[in-house]
Amino acid sequence: TGKVLTGNRERDEVETERELGRALENKVLLLYFGSGQCPRCREFSPILKDFFVRLTDEFYVERASQLVLVYVSRDETEEQQSAFLRSMPKRWLAVPFGDAFKRELEVRFAVSEVPAVVVLKPNGEVIVGNAVEEIRRMGPTCFRNWQEAAELVDRNFLLAEDFDEWSRRSITDPIRRLKYKLDKKTEEKDKGRKKECEEPP
Repeated sequence: TGKVLTGNRERDEVETERELGRALENKVLLLYFGSGQCPRCREFSPILKDFFVRLTDEFYVERASQLVLVYVSRDETEEQQSAFLRSMPKRWLAVPFGDAFKRELEVRFAVSEVPAVVVLKPNGEVIVGNAVEEIRRMGPTCFRNWQEAAELVDRNFLLAEDFDEWSRRSITDPIRRLKYKLDKKTEEKDKGRKKECEEPP
């Protein structure tokens, strides 16, 4: 409460409390403590990037998993933090550079070394204190365990307008979703025709 997060690559875009509430509601939250200069982080960050993309990008999944990531940097300068974030997914959020809240988070979650990924329920309870090894070992499959532990409400059961409210990421998003539905319908029709051709008279 009373804190802000910046949208990745959008210098002016600061999430308001209301937007943040919506962004974090009913989602598993990952706090990634890291640095673009730390050798261990440089080795782990591409793994985390791939993990996040495979769970949230429409190229891999029909709908984004209920997952939010916030980068809590240990970078020495704002330029270093910005450079690191430019190489990461646009959907990542970040604690603004120089915000004392970063230190509060490190203390609260007992983060002594980086990289560290703290996995939280929407209410802030810890699911995993540091999931770095779990992500390395299991990849995206470990998200299902976290989802169950977080007792998330499946978005299939949300009202259509609620789902639209949550999932609208940009002006073009409804168009992309419509295109996907049309592509899927065409695919199903093609499958149906193929089946008819294969069936003996």
